[in-house]
Amino acid sequence: MNAPDTGRTQFLTVFPAIMLPMFLAVVDQTIVATALPSIGQELGGIERLSWIMVSYLVALTISAPVFGLLGDSFGRRRLLLVALGLVAFFSLLCALAPSVELLAVGRFAQGLGGGGLMTLSHALIGESVPPRQRGHFQSYTASVAVSASTLGPVLGGVLAQNFGWQSVFLVNLPIAAIAAILVARLPSHHTPAENFRFDYAGVVLFALTVSCALIAMEQLQNLSSLSPLRLGAFVAATALLLPLLIWRERRASVPLLPLSLLGSSAIWRSDALAFLHGASVVSLITFIPIYLCVIHGMSVAQTGFVMLPMTACIGLGSILTGRLVSRTGRTAIFPSIGLSLAALCLLVFGVLSVNLSPLTASVMLGVTSFFMGSVMGVVQITVQWAAGSHQLGRAAASVQLSRSLGAAFGTALVGTAIFMMINLAGNDAAGMLGELLGRDPLALAAVTPAMRAGIAEAFRVGFLLVSAFAATAAALAWTLPLRRL
Repeated sequence: MNAPDTGRTQFLTVFPAIMLPMFLAVVDQTIVATALPSIGQELGGIERLSWIMVSYLVALTISAPVFGLLGDSFGRRRLLLVALGLVAFFSLLCALAPSVELLAVGRFAQGLGGGGLMTLSHALIGESVPPRQRGHFQSYTASVAVSASTLGPVLGGVLAQNFGWQSVFLVNLPIAAIAAILVARLPSHHTPAENFRFDYAGVVLFALTVSCALIAMEQLQNLSSLSPLRLGAFVAATALLLPLLIWRERRASVPLLPLSLLGSSAIWRSDALAFLHGASVVSLITFIPIYLCVIHGMSVAQTGFVMLPMTACIGLGSILTGRLVSRTGRTAIFPSIGLSLAALCLLVFGVLSVNLSPLTASVMLGVTSFFMGSVMGVVQITVQWAAGSHQLGRAAASVQLSRSLGAAFGTALVGTAIFMMINLAGNDAAGMLGELLGRDPLALAAVTPAMRAGIAEAFRVGFLLVSAFAATAAALAWTLPLRRL
């Protein structure tokens, strides 16, 4: 008789407290995307606009395992409050940034807190909800993702156009304050940390490895000023740091990266799937607004409305998948089918992107995103099931780390492909895109139809690369060992 009431009470206690941190984590990735054209127009540095997204994702990648480890050792509620404080403080600094470079630095610092939001929220779910019911619970959390991802681009476009791009960061402050009040009301489950040793060397090596690899890809975006010596130095540094990082993590008593978890086939395949999913979704969210502004001449606010189906449908797909998992107990079949169809949609979108109308592009992206929504809920359920109750924080962090790392590398790789294609055609990619975003009549008149066609072709290559990410993810999904709970 008391079980339903207990479950309902538990839900009403936990869900509101994890809802706003999740909302903030999702909206902070999408709200900035539609403001990128306004940021590029005001601050310049168009060739580094993607770094506003990438720097945040790099920080998420670094901090997700840190928060997972610290949450397991010192209490997840306490660490969630710390993460909210970091996000609020550095959101304010982002709004005050005078250049793209400093804004990217601010976004990096903001992402250090953002990495804890999703990791600790998902760990709290795993801590409180039985495995079979987690699929149903995922449908509720997916509704938060629907709201955040749907509101983000529209809110970002409207705020940037009417109140300046700074407002997309300032809006985080009241959300973080309310979230902190709700989280503080959660019961504390402090776990004493006996002989805890933090993996400082692992953090430093991981940050250096990721940064060197991403900077190496950034060097390829502008062939006219490419320094082979500088590029070679960053490639060599990455090749040297990666084995050092692996060596360190194998020897650390409390490693930053959960390499022991990766021995499980279910976990490493799920993490690889999260990596490719992040590469596909976040690179689309980053470059679709620029594509719509440059190719279709749309305003910043208009791009937010065109992206509505894309951002809403991924959440709707997550809700449906969560309910189907709870009802049937089946897991991997949903991303296996969903990613196969998403890859096909992206392939068609990439081939036809030069000639698509904004309405058609919006509908196609919505359908694609619906299928992409079948992935992350199943990944989280699979990893939590395989890791067991004692490593929920690190298991959730491994998923967040993989998705953030995939998003960072995917976005950088797609940006490199787009800029390289424009530069290979003999044009200054950064200058040309900056002129088109700036809407200067004299500059627009200087952009010939042939030059505009070259830009459109470059975006087509970028979108085809995204379809390759999704196709690889689909092939991997069919090999997941956990097919039913």
